[in-house]
Amino acid sequence: MKKVVFSIVFFLVFASFLFAGYYDGTEGLYGDELKTALYNIIKGHTAYSYDALSDYILPNTDEDPDNSDNVILIYTGRSQSKDSFGGLPGDWNREHVWAKSHGDFGNTIPCGTDAHHVRPCDFGVNSIRGNKDFDNGGSAVYGYYGDYAGNTDSDSFEARDEVKGDIARMIMYMAVRYEGENGEPDLEMVDYIPSSPDGQPYHAKLSTLIQWHLDDAVDPFEMTRNEKIYTNWQHNRNPFIDHPEFVERIWCYSIDEPAYAISRLTASPNPFSTTTTISYNATTNFHELSRIKIYNVKGQLVRELLPVSPSPCLPVSVTWDGRDETGNEVKSGVYFCTFQNGEEQLLKKLVLLR
Repeated sequence: MKKVVFSIVFFLVFASFLFAGYYDGTEGLYGDELKTALYNIIKGHTAYSYDALSDYILPNTDEDPDNSDNVILIYTGRSQSKDSFGGLPGDWNREHVWAKSHGDFGNTIPCGTDAHHVRPCDFGVNSIRGNKDFDNGGSAVYGYYGDYAGNTDSDSFEARDEVKGDIARMIMYMAVRYEGENGEPDLEMVDYIPSSPDGQPYHAKLSTLIQWHLDDAVDPFEMTRNEKIYTNWQHNRNPFIDHPEFVERIWCYSIDEPAYAISRLTASPNPFSTTTTISYNATTNFHELSRIKIYNVKGQLVRELLPVSPSPCLPVSVTWDGRDETGNEVKSGVYFCTFQNGEEQLLKKLVLLR
């Protein structure tokens, strides 16, 4: 086992030197400028037929590192015989992680056969996921052999924790690779569900996928798969596997916007008895954040709180424990939290019930 791990590490280190110039021209770019630069790098890949995916590409790219006769299935993580491809319960088939109805590209070249987002999948789980967007929540889903695959509700699918980042980076790749040129769809990530009720080229949920990307780091299987697709098949790479920081540089920063671009101020739970978390979505290039202020119904300042965010991609938040500046518990009642954004003041009513 140590020999296998060493071989993988050596291969990836060697590859990082071999392809060091692949992302030349992306230095210092953010937002749409970086997205366009990456598109120009990864577009025009070598395309294969839909049958080629199951015949020889996926058996190579998704091979089980511990058993060369098997592939790893994306949602369940099950190791299964390469020969069990088919359309019956217990078989594996091809899953379009970017649902092919989200842009109505079907199995056509190149979008519908792009190995960077087509993965081996338990036949039944593939059917359950269908063309749903990705988000958290729902009831548990299991594969044919009882292996946990995630959760689902009426309009979304939540992958298991071990592959959430993989899913996110595949969706992000598709949103960069396909920009509407040469008859290809112009794919975009959005932050609402359902994202494409009429076959529109959108996929959700952006904020959830960013969170998945941050929570589930790139792993050796994902890196090895990226190298195989580049070297053996398509000759293009998934930038977000090689450079995870590109996610924040595209979707979380905007050098043209003011310091804060506030979308909403929320509090949960509300009403509350012990603590409530106050948060807002903000795009910022600055680390200094304004304070949240809590007032009582008389307009008296009760508490000032400094919100924090571990990443520009994540909501800025702070927890209020129902105490004033001296640490004493305040009485039950109505309070107001405010955030000052330039000349605009955001206001949220809080109800404390002890």
